[in-house]
Amino acid sequence: MPFTPMRPLCLAVGAALAAASTFASAQTLPGTDTTLRIGGYVKLDAIFNSRSCGANCGGDQLLTPQLIPVGPGAGDNERGQLTVHARQSRVNVRTNTPTTKGPFTTFIEGDFFGAAGNETVSNSHGFRLRHAYGTLGDFGAGQTWTNFMNVAWDPETLNFGGTVGEIFVRQPQVRWTRRTGTGAWSISLENPEAIFAVPGTDKTFRADDDRYPDIVGRVDFSVGNTKLFVAALARNIRIDSAAAPAAVDDEWGAGLTIGGLVPTAGRDDFRFLAYGGNSIGRYNTPGFYVDGVIDAAGQIELPAIIGGFVAYRHFWTPDLRSSLVFGASRANNPSGTFAGSTSGPLGGINKSDAAAHVNLIYSPWKNIDVGVEYTYAEREIEGGLSGTLNRVQFSAQYNF
Repeated sequence: MPFTPMRPLCLAVGAALAAASTFASAQTLPGTDTTLRIGGYVKLDAIFNSRSCGANCGGDQLLTPQLIPVGPGAGDNERGQLTVHARQSRVNVRTNTPTTKGPFTTFIEGDFFGAAGNETVSNSHGFRLRHAYGTLGDFGAGQTWTNFMNVAWDPETLNFGGTVGEIFVRQPQVRWTRRTGTGAWSISLENPEAIFAVPGTDKTFRADDDRYPDIVGRVDFSVGNTKLFVAALARNIRIDSAAAPAAVDDEWGAGLTIGGLVPTAGRDDFRFLAYGGNSIGRYNTPGFYVDGVIDAAGQIELPAIIGGFVAYRHFWTPDLRSSLVFGASRANNPSGTFAGSTSGPLGGINKSDAAAHVNLIYSPWKNIDVGVEYTYAEREIEGGLSGTLNRVQFSAQYNF
């Protein structure tokens, strides 16, 4: 796999761990044949936003489309804000042990985007679990990226979480992966969770009435030098609630995504993703849409959602590169979905988003990346209210 410094491909845990038999810079534990590697990076982000989503708002630290204020004068009292943090810094530990049934591997990783910290004195932030995943031969279990995405081919952005128009979820799962001469196929059963729109309001809620796992199948393959993947998703969206909104119903939905990486001139590459379906809601970066809308009869209706991105990465020199990225998505919410916002400029049932990024990244040494990125993003809610965001970000990342 190629290495993308700003979004390390060690995060493509399922594929990387199952395939690896040794790790670069790994150490063998005394008295065993188990190798262990500690990795991660330290990253500083300095971000200037044209408008803020308010005090202690995470949308100022990473692009979060649902936190772009919408409506006339939205965010006028929060214009021009600088935020500086090191919360994306992370540490991981991975092991590899050869067995007669194939490699036995584990991977655990966390970062500091947990509980909000104290900017007055210590600037401390809570450590949180990102990945905890293990494999034995073809079988894997634990928490990692959904099988419905391929993080290895996401665009290279300084923004934590990439662009809009991505599929982006980490969750517990069991997965079976079988490698072939030109790629792999895999199937997974993943943690279900459904988010609904509350009838007659712009609020959302989690029913927590899930009965069946999300089912994902994926095929990775190559056509010449072009790497491609196709993934299908099936989900049961269910609610059983006696309280408002009172509803007892479930609906099966499906989604499909296709993406790829196309080498071009020199070290340059073109990346793309396209997806559609009526069960993609929370799978869309970052949980931007609802999974279901409850109608007047207490029945579930599933929004149809489409989205994707295109990105081109160009190497000006071996040490200097840029990516130009555009992503967008849109939901066709059922008729009767609440239009407008009663919760102020951050409220509303989301209808669409879009973002464009352009960056310049310099690598003075193989483990160091310093860059600057401009981002334009916009959000529209049901009913037509919209808002925009302009952002300039400086980042310095030190990988270990």
